Amino acid sequence: MNIVACVKQVPDTEALIKVKADGSGIEEGGIKWVMNPYDEYGVEEALKLKEANGGEVTIVSLGPARAMETIRTALAMGAEKGVHITIDEADAYNTAAALAAAIKEINPDIIFCGQRAIDDDSAQVGSILAELLEIPQVTIVTGLEVADGKVKAIKPIEGAQLVIESPMPCVITAQKGLNEPRYASLPGIMKAKKKPVDVKDAAALGVSIEPKAKVIKMTPPPERAPGKIIGGDDPAVKAAELAKLLREEAKVI
Repeated sequence: MNIVACVKQVPDTEALIKVKADGSGIEEGGIKWVMNPYDEYGVEEALKLKEANGGEVTIVSLGPARAMETIRTALAMGAEKGVHITIDEADAYNTAAALAAAIKEINPDIIFCGQRAIDDDSAQVGSILAELLEIPQVTIVTGLEVADGKVKAIKPIEGAQLVIESPMPCVITAQKGLNEPRYASLPGIMKAKKKPVDVKDAAALGVSIEPKAKVIKMTPPPERAPGKIIGGDDPAVKAAELAKLLREEAKVI
């Protein structure tokens, strides 16, 4: 099988995020960058599918030069090769358009994406990608079977699950619960350094880098008021004081 997994590099979930003074973005200095957690599920599912059916996995990522580190991480997990589309910044549509242009050259049987990225949280790229490639899509997938040129996917909805069948090729966006992503082994890390990565310029792919949408301004959430600790040893007195504060200050009762 010819399989593609799309990945994005995002700030580490434990990073302390600060908004720039002018609100144009986040302060990137000192931030650790990692593979988007939802993309990890997509990479793992791609690798499992390859191991069960044969073939190869190609990692496709769009971003600045530092995104190569995330591509190498996916290669260390077991993918065979990568494609790095170089661009400093892109909105969801242009990201999907660039991915589509690169993926058309690969002609995959199935494409995996994370159901959303944890930085912009747009959850749009996978769906736009499928539309641009004119192939079916199944989003927010937590279970997957592939056989006889078709996929059977489980998609959770409130209080139930949908079982959706689709022909291939198709786009699958991965949700937590689909699998447990593997760690890259030391031999895998060493091998990843020698695996091929094709570097492509977004403009050379014929993709416009003019954004269809842009973030006007970012603002940090308001700071929380400091908490209060009720002292004393008598539980009844502390409970009464707590009830008073909830009623008179917090005004929740």
